[in-house]
Amino acid sequence: MNMTGFDNDKYLRMQSEKIRERIDYFGGKLYLEFGGKLYDDFHASRVLPGFAPDSKLQMLLKLREQAEILIVINSDDIEKNKIRGDLGITYDLDTLRLIDVFRSVGLYVGSVVLTCYANQPAAKKFQKRLEDLGVTVYRHYPIPGYPADIDLIVSDDGYGKNEYIETKKELVIVTAPGPGSGKMATCLSQLYHEHKRGVKAGYAKFETFPIWNLPLKHPVNMAYEAATADLNDVNMLDPYHFEAYGETTVNYNRDVEIFPVLRTMFGEILGECPYKSPTDMGVNMVGNCIVNDEVVRNAANQEIIRRYYSAMCSQRQGIVEKDVCYKLELLMKQAGLSAEDRPVIGAALSKAEETGEPAAAIRMPDGTIITGKTSSLLGASSAAILNALKYLGGIDDEIHLISPTIIEPIQKLKVGHLGNRNPRLHIDEVLLALSICAATDEKAQIALDQLHKLPGCEAHASVILAAIDEKTFKKLGINLTCEPRYQTKKLYHL
Repeated sequence: MNMTGFDNDKYLRMQSEKIRERIDYFGGKLYLEFGGKLYDDFHASRVLPGFAPDSKLQMLLKLREQAEILIVINSDDIEKNKIRGDLGITYDLDTLRLIDVFRSVGLYVGSVVLTCYANQPAAKKFQKRLEDLGVTVYRHYPIPGYPADIDLIVSDDGYGKNEYIETKKELVIVTAPGPGSGKMATCLSQLYHEHKRGVKAGYAKFETFPIWNLPLKHPVNMAYEAATADLNDVNMLDPYHFEAYGETTVNYNRDVEIFPVLRTMFGEILGECPYKSPTDMGVNMVGNCIVNDEVVRNAANQEIIRRYYSAMCSQRQGIVEKDVCYKLELLMKQAGLSAEDRPVIGAALSKAEETGEPAAAIRMPDGTIITGKTSSLLGASSAAILNALKYLGGIDDEIHLISPTIIEPIQKLKVGHLGNRNPRLHIDEVLLALSICAATDEKAQIALDQLHKLPGCEAHASVILAAIDEKTFKKLGINLTCEPRYQTKKLYHL
């Protein structure tokens, strides 16, 4: 079932070659804006089976001697404690994490830029923390009338007021913990300062999605719209590219809308704009490395459904507004998708109806669907994981991998001493208990040995799960969706 639709090795080769070409084109320094996740692009790995989450990082390692990393973070995001949804950590903490990741593989991190800096207390505190850790920090300031007032922006009172970022390498990778951080503005500010210093420098953009040489309504591009529904990003044809070359390409609304401004800015800074369209600015080779379109389409359709259910649950939790759900519902209809296209949904709901309790279902790599029900000892998700491991290990379903004599003391500890009201074991607790049993039980060890087969499996729960179970599914690499309802009618849920 887990088929490959993307040639990762071809991608690493083609992408690094394309970036080298763009460096040579400008004949000096290239500021390369990296959109999306540079290190752990799990969205790309889900919609392009075969794409490794760290592919872009591995590609950069091929350019290690030429490249340095510049991390951009919006000061307002620091002040608001903005959280990266997939990791559950704030943007400032993710900045520290990214520095560690890049350094651990030998990439040089030149500095961190605080954009929209206006003496925000949290931003000032973060700057001091970075500098205490030996990280160089620069500040870029809000510019009145941005991006419309080009005369002001491209002047000593606009970009000229920003602190000039000292860089050492010919390829400067500009990345950020999340969208809206100010990557493009940072690149353009640097072009302004480099030009004033007589340094040849250029700009290019690397956005994985939307994929410019796939059709507008290709599921992969629609999945990108689903992923950015809360940002109001919309895929659209690039009118400037069609006008210049007579070719149809796909871009997204923000780049198309801002391009006339960028073109004028380039003209002011460099004397002329090197690009005729937003598509020209890109260096993305992802679309050239799809080797099985059917596999990719199916994977992207599943992502659209997952995004819809995720938004519905987030709306139930008060995290997103209803209009995000409406947009995703429309995307589902445009793609011709429904819950029936995700088989684990029906399996989980059927099990829940049969037992009258919450249930969960997991689709195995061979397509078999394994379910789990709620019991006095285990939650439905924990039971489903155990049943899945039994199936993958060829262990009879009637065999108890974890003895009740081990589970019951854990329950007493949870309820009697740790203040938990729910005595049932969560997934992480079940796996810990299973690992203990594996020391003396061969079958428990066989079950544990199957964990590496779970990444990429699909799962659905008939209720919103506890945060700890959601996190464990994510750590196991299982793509989870939930019904947008809780097991109880309480107002407060952990």
